[in-house]
Amino acid sequence: MNTLELIAKKDETVRSHTRKGDLLKHFKMYKWLYLFLIPGFLYLFVFKYIPMFGIVIAFKDFSLVRGIWASKWIGFENFTYLFESKDFYKVLRNSLILSFYQTLFGFPAPILLAVMLNEVRHLLFKRVSQTLLYLPHFISWVVLAGMVINFLSPSTGPVNYLIKSMGFEPIPFLLKPEYFRTILISAEVWKGVGWGTIIYLAAMTGIDPSLYESAKIDGASRLQQIRYITIPGIASTVVVLLILQLGHILDNGFEQVYLLYNPRTYDVADVFETYTYRIGLIDGRLSFAAAVGLFKAFVGLVLILIANRIARLFGKQIW
Repeated sequence: MNTLELIAKKDETVRSHTRKGDLLKHFKMYKWLYLFLIPGFLYLFVFKYIPMFGIVIAFKDFSLVRGIWASKWIGFENFTYLFESKDFYKVLRNSLILSFYQTLFGFPAPILLAVMLNEVRHLLFKRVSQTLLYLPHFISWVVLAGMVINFLSPSTGPVNYLIKSMGFEPIPFLLKPEYFRTILISAEVWKGVGWGTIIYLAAMTGIDPSLYESAKIDGASRLQQIRYITIPGIASTVVVLLILQLGHILDNGFEQVYLLYNPRTYDVADVFETYTYRIGLIDGRLSFAAAVGLFKAFVGLVLILIANRIARLFGKQIW
């Protein structure tokens, strides 16, 4: 080994010890923060990673009596039946359409609302508005569905009361397939817009105020400040939340759909959550339900990878 190789090896050893020393100092300095992470990691490990061993059910003819490992192995039969089923394509279509509407209307709503609230200079009005907008987030879907049903009731609902006062016949909105998606998406946007608004407002607090002062000196209008300072300042947050939402594009939620749909709206309302509930718990076909869930997870993983790749191409790499 020549002199240059010895020097290089020595330098690498020194750098390695330095890195280890810096790492130990880092852990000692932030030991309490890492201690607070332990419950979160335990939750993920117990409720997210350990249940992943149950994926094998999707490839078996699962029997509660025999258990997971003793049940008969059937390979991809559940997936073959799934893709050949007519209900699958109806459920897939409904899930994609509802997710598309939710992304189209629900994703930009908190961004626009946060930008408008950020421009409010009356502090009391701003705080009251934030509180009122955030309150629906704490309302359970059971209560909210009851509110929607009563609000749109053909006999006692205020909407139909207004319709009847104008000389028209009352409309049973929840029994009409053409109204179901509009009602569901409207309720979801109203319930979730406050939560998203707080996230974007928190991101806006990280924008350097001197940027706005410089823009004012240069004669920039409020719209120009929003366009060139506020929006770029929260762009990374927008990208992260969009990627997370794309990963759940086939997750439409069970409670809201189950509580609002009925047999007359199955054709436009039945999604993977309600479909899995019927075939898995009511019909007892747990293996088939697991196959549906695994298909959803695979699609979500692919969409997250694609979205992250697109984000990297636009210079918004998140990992």
